Amino acid sequence: MIDRVTVDKIMDAANIVDVVSDFVTLKRAGANLKGLCPFHDDRTPSFMVSPAKNYCKCFACGKGGNPVGFIMEHEQLSYPDALRYLARKYGIPIEEKEATPEEIQSRTDRESMFIVNEWARDWFQHQLHDTQDGRAIGLSYFHGRGFRDDIIQRFQLGFCPNTKTSQLAEDALKAGYQEKYLTNTIDEMEPRNSIGTGLCLKNDAGQLRDRFRGRVIWPIFTVSGRVAGFGGRVLDAATKGVNVKYLNSPESIVYSKRKELFGLYQAREAIRKQDLCYLVEGYTDVMAMHQQGVENVVASSGTALTNDQIRLIHRMTNNITVIFDGDEAGIHASERGIDMLLAEGMNVKLLLLPDGDDPDSFARKHSATEYQEYLASHQVDFINYKTHSLMNEANGDHEKLNSLINNIVESIAFIPDSISRDLYIHQASQTLQAKEDLIGEAVKRQIAKVHDEQRKERERKEKIGVPQAEGPVPRTEREEQPEQPVQNFFGPGIEIYERPVAQMLVRYGEQQMCMVEDEEGREIPLTVMEFIFYSLQEDDVKFRNPFYAQILEEGMQHVHDEGFQAEHYFINHPEQALSSLAFDLSIDKEQLSRYHGDTDAECLADVVPSLIASMKLHLARTRMNQLIEQTKKPEVMKDRQTLHQLMQQYFEVKKKAEELARQASDRVVIR
Repeated sequence: MIDRVTVDKIMDAANIVDVVSDFVTLKRAGANLKGLCPFHDDRTPSFMVSPAKNYCKCFACGKGGNPVGFIMEHEQLSYPDALRYLARKYGIPIEEKEATPEEIQSRTDRESMFIVNEWARDWFQHQLHDTQDGRAIGLSYFHGRGFRDDIIQRFQLGFCPNTKTSQLAEDALKAGYQEKYLTNTIDEMEPRNSIGTGLCLKNDAGQLRDRFRGRVIWPIFTVSGRVAGFGGRVLDAATKGVNVKYLNSPESIVYSKRKELFGLYQAREAIRKQDLCYLVEGYTDVMAMHQQGVENVVASSGTALTNDQIRLIHRMTNNITVIFDGDEAGIHASERGIDMLLAEGMNVKLLLLPDGDDPDSFARKHSATEYQEYLASHQVDFINYKTHSLMNEANGDHEKLNSLINNIVESIAFIPDSISRDLYIHQASQTLQAKEDLIGEAVKRQIAKVHDEQRKERERKEKIGVPQAEGPVPRTEREEQPEQPVQNFFGPGIEIYERPVAQMLVRYGEQQMCMVEDEEGREIPLTVMEFIFYSLQEDDVKFRNPFYAQILEEGMQHVHDEGFQAEHYFINHPEQALSSLAFDLSIDKEQLSRYHGDTDAECLADVVPSLIASMKLHLARTRMNQLIEQTKKPEVMKDRQTLHQLMQQYFEVKKKAEELARQASDRVVIR
């Protein structure tokens, strides 16, 4: 377990802007910062980060939290593991108490798999640099491809020897790692729910063998720098007769090829700084560009581009340049991926390399300066490139010209921004020598057609219970997610009276509100927290909302702790639901002086009693209505004694309500 002192050090060190910026590009928006939400498909920035409150929240999907809560949600970690993550980030040593068997058992499969992968990464590196076979075979391969040692170290490359025995498995078991995390228990229904890293394969006899034996190794990192999986390649001398030169870790709860981009962890800072991402195909392409001083580059690792990968990039930049090998057939084959980039609202450019070259081979032929100059001067807008390319391909043939117009229209339809879409329609009409309104109408028809097809496909798959297939969807406007309604714990109406009181607890709970006399006649200060507690206790009133009740209870326990500040305490609460609620209660703070012309502190003595009176008044009126309804029951009307008791209770509550109404009527109630 992590002791309280260390937890406090981590919480004090963790800066929400610093933590979120590892995953999202943020831009200043007044006193706060905004970016694309990392938790849902966000087209227009709805993710707000508050440096003052050390908190973040998406106002579309509702997810966020303090630094620990954000990491828990983004990295799918438990509270202690999120603390460990932040401790590593900020270099804070953790001296944990010895864990109980129950605590050890509670460590998630996901965290255990990351730990095994990180051990394997170090093992592969040791084999590459510190063994004879590793240096003679693995390191020689990388040097033969022209890669410097600093690049090999930057990407933490490794080597797995081709031995008859399972050397990695033996060493891992000796180190105490469980076999179930070395193998992979496949979930047939959903491979991404599979448990185990798949570093080893198990035969029918129960023997383990290393999956990546005889291969050089590339670790594949999450954007936060954790090892999700590995890619391995057989060496050139061993590729004869081998169908699969590259091999990846199997799908699991920590690794999905469609959700990872090779090099993103190493590129994230450069992407933000340059506000541009280069997209290439393979591991060595990324490494070659780094070696030439171009670090804002990622690879799809030879797979078709996915929406998950696009969103990872889009959180960091709106601009992407796709680098092709100069093969027209390859460009046409990749058009679906580019349409997906357009549908995400990104600015897409192409960069064509000379025939026969890829980013790796081209890098070996040019200096870093020449390489960077070529990248800067050979980028072209994708829509314009496609229009001119297809025009040349049609070469005046009317049938081909009609076909290429439809092809251009399909890509333009994926652009969500109407202004950009209209600009491309205008440019296409000039290049194609076609009427602009005809192309515009064709684009509208294409948008409607694809929306209709997508709707029918969703409906069909919903009927048979199949998850919706991934693909680009043209959008004419942002699809807003409806705001989630506040959960109703206690019937209609009461929330609007309880919430303002809870706001006072979070915003001003520790502040002195007034002076009162104790039993010995001495004047002592009373905080807002205490005033609300004793005022509610006086009439035996309790919050119906359990979260508000918890805030009051915990606040009373800590209000006199040295340095206690209610807003900071509750926003950084380990219970994420409470932390999120506290943030909601604290934002958009209205200045009380707006109503009174005084400072906030000077207004508390007026506003807080008014809020409490309004809350009690609502409860009293509710009780009065309940009593009236009871008197209308036939069995009660026949029982004069019961009826008399109910009427007596009614007039007592009514008298109390009139008193509360007078208390509330003089003051402004803030909601």
